[in-house]
Amino acid sequence: MRVEKVAVPSKPRPSPRPSNSVRASSTHLSVPAKLSPNPRAARPKSTSPYPSSSDEPRIERKRKAVTSTPRDSPVFGNDTDSEDDDGDPFRKRMRRSDGRLVDVNRKLRHKKAFGDDVRRPNIIHAADMASRATKCPPIPGAKDNQVAIEVQYPSRCTRERYELVWQKDKIDAVKDILAIIESVAETYLTDADSKAFIDHNTSFRRQMERAVSEKYRDVSAFRDALDSYNKRLLELVKNGTVAKNLDRIHHIPSSLVSLILTQVYDRTVAPKVEMLTKYDAGSDNVYGELLHPFVTKILVEQTKMTSDQVFIDLGSGVGNVVLQAALEIGCRSYGCEMMENAYNLAEAQEKEFRSRCMLWGVAPGRVYLEQGDFRTNSRILEKLKEADVILVNNKAFTSTLNDSLINMFLDLKKGCKIISLKSFVHDNKTAINDVATSILDVEYFRYHENWDTKVTYPAEREPGLN
Repeated sequence: MRVEKVAVPSKPRPSPRPSNSVRASSTHLSVPAKLSPNPRAARPKSTSPYPSSSDEPRIERKRKAVTSTPRDSPVFGNDTDSEDDDGDPFRKRMRRSDGRLVDVNRKLRHKKAFGDDVRRPNIIHAADMASRATKCPPIPGAKDNQVAIEVQYPSRCTRERYELVWQKDKIDAVKDILAIIESVAETYLTDADSKAFIDHNTSFRRQMERAVSEKYRDVSAFRDALDSYNKRLLELVKNGTVAKNLDRIHHIPSSLVSLILTQVYDRTVAPKVEMLTKYDAGSDNVYGELLHPFVTKILVEQTKMTSDQVFIDLGSGVGNVVLQAALEIGCRSYGCEMMENAYNLAEAQEKEFRSRCMLWGVAPGRVYLEQGDFRTNSRILEKLKEADVILVNNKAFTSTLNDSLINMFLDLKKGCKIISLKSFVHDNKTAINDVATSILDVEYFRYHENWDTKVTYPAEREPGLN
């Protein structure tokens, strides 16, 4: 047997290994989380699609675990990306500054998104969520006959419908479109082609920013620049440039991952987020969300997942992390959720996710969602034997449920890594804790303070750290 250690991010603060860490056969990663009692205030805002988101062999090997830590422990870092050009024309896509290993087996291009026929993905359009029909006022300077617009994505798919309206807690059409253009230019185009899209002086994006500025309020100019963007991008799609460029890269930038997932969330979960407050106080059924940057840090840097592996989220809520693993890593991704409301929203997200990935022209890994108790769900119990990385957002789980999880981990394959927000190994010595100590090699990390966990409690329960 041998133990596999998870690499600490670059430039960690040195500290001794915590005294209560143990040997293990799988990896258990656990980090503390802050809680928020207001799910609507805590959800990712449509105005900001970018959330303020080496193996060492030994003689033995057990499952490995990483858990929450004291303040002097290593940190999930927040390193600044290097701005050096590595010589590739896709300057921002090909860097390894995020700690990512190149997964040459990952194929990004969606097979159905670049054919001769125009595809019509069944998406929820932005105009379905924010429009004059939903009583949103037009942006300043827009007349009623100017609000309806369409946006081209980097694929042979029909355009998404938007309306140039703005209202708090609704999709911000202008900022969403500007973010789309930036992601298209930085992910799908060479430096030369991207200038027309995001050059600081004369690009489509710059023309749109200027047109809607307080100084001009020129909606006609905004629409003209958007029309030019749509036509130019469609030309690059039709002549094969976009597909060719996608075939040359092997991962999706984290900023685009976050944008796609935020689009999905804003169109499915956000309008019905109040459903997530209908839980029993004091039970295991407490809903929480992990922010995109934190999940990226775990999947990419800490566990170094690849597209041929299997990810499982036990207690997957509305499916955010399951979808992120499938999109960012390209792996098979499983989730199991007991609560009906959360599971129904997860299904809605998965449906929108599949259609929106085609819209963006990218192929995610397969997603499988299960409803029920993960302790008894036959499919999940079977797939646990194949899992490479398991996530358990167990901060609010009861001790009984956490103890049950330990018994489930007995059948994991060698080298499987377990990520949790609460340690399965405690100072007090119990029979179940002895089992955890014998099968888990624990490493402790803490994460950056900006990467809070959003948790929804029933109204009668006071929020706070457990």
